[in-house]
Amino acid sequence: MTTNGTERPPVAAIAALGLTQIIGYGTLYYSFSILAPDMARGLDWSSEWIFGALSAALLIGGLAAPLMGRWIDRFGAGRIMTAGSAIAAAALAACAFAPGKIAFVAALIAIETASNLVQYAAAFALLVQIRPRVAQRSITYLTLIAGFASTIFWPITTGLHAQLSWQNVYLVFAALNLAVCLPIHAWLARSTGDIGRREAGSAARRIEPSLPASIRTPAFILMVAGFALESFVNAALLIHMVPVMSALGLGAMAVMVGTLFGPSQVLSRFINMVFGGGLPQLVLALISAVLLPAALAVLVLTAPSVPGALVFAVVFGLGSGLSSIVQGTLPLALFGSEGYGRRQGQVLSTRLVVSSTAPFALAFMMGTIGVSWSLTVAALLGSIAVATFLAIMRLTRPVARPEIIPNAGEA
Repeated sequence: MTTNGTERPPVAAIAALGLTQIIGYGTLYYSFSILAPDMARGLDWSSEWIFGALSAALLIGGLAAPLMGRWIDRFGAGRIMTAGSAIAAAALAACAFAPGKIAFVAALIAIETASNLVQYAAAFALLVQIRPRVAQRSITYLTLIAGFASTIFWPITTGLHAQLSWQNVYLVFAALNLAVCLPIHAWLARSTGDIGRREAGSAARRIEPSLPASIRTPAFILMVAGFALESFVNAALLIHMVPVMSALGLGAMAVMVGTLFGPSQVLSRFINMVFGGGLPQLVLALISAVLLPAALAVLVLTAPSVPGALVFAVVFGLGSGLSSIVQGTLPLALFGSEGYGRRQGQVLSTRLVVSSTAPFALAFMMGTIGVSWSLTVAALLGSIAVATFLAIMRLTRPVARPEIIPNAGEA
């Protein structure tokens, strides 16, 4: 649909995907930390073993992501997400009915594999396949809606768990994926998926790469490295927020940090949507990368200051929120719409494999060199991510040209 020559984002598809992303992240990701203690008691495991099983499942799910990306390009993201909803429902039910530890871990691996088929990477690819030339704006709008997943599903999970066992909570979540997400994904696959794939691949509609062929491979490697390092820092801090705050003398602030982090993520996406129209995606990626080590530096230098912890929470949330946008939009801006699903699968795989080691790595460092030095190491890793995006800028400088797709926030 066009108005005055300007193509509009597919509003109905974005709204529908927003709902499935909230349910997908809420049921397959955010609910786990709330249910984990009860899972551990039921399986006679320690909490460390339960989260170790989650890390292993994330790692295996990450290894399967490149195959998922190729499927998205071949069969269409809508069909893959429809199948993913069915697999997610079956995996949640299998986890609920698992008779022992081995069956539980196998079901957990199935959950994390299914999540790759229904969460951001697949949803971004679907938006690219529907209307590639406005996909950047569509991705920004989608992340704004889906940013409320934790805000909505942490209290829902807590409320359900007060009345039900963790197994029954997972069965309720399986029903949600089956009754809500699967029909929506099937509708998107039927009404837009095939058309979208043809349009994304047609010469008239597809987004051409903004990089010459000679530098695409090094630029892609740098981009993936930057995203992976950001994901490592993000995953390490979010899992260990409470012990980090306690060790810095800010134990009670962990709750406040948690309440500020989510809204800050959404705020960053809203600011980008309204004011980010003039920013190339590579600049936005650089800004998001800078915010993470900057937040850690504030926390290390000001602890145990309460205002310092609050600044950390807001700045870290802003960086994390922007990062989730550019992981969808930067590959499109640099490398075009053709083969987008395959590239997203490669990016997701590297990110998940690296970030799955983060909780253990930070815990080991905190026990070995202390919290302040561990956070300093994390900040240095974040700074290397900044360097990777600066290196891409340096690669592109001799061949700089305007981005082909309109920027988020443009009317």
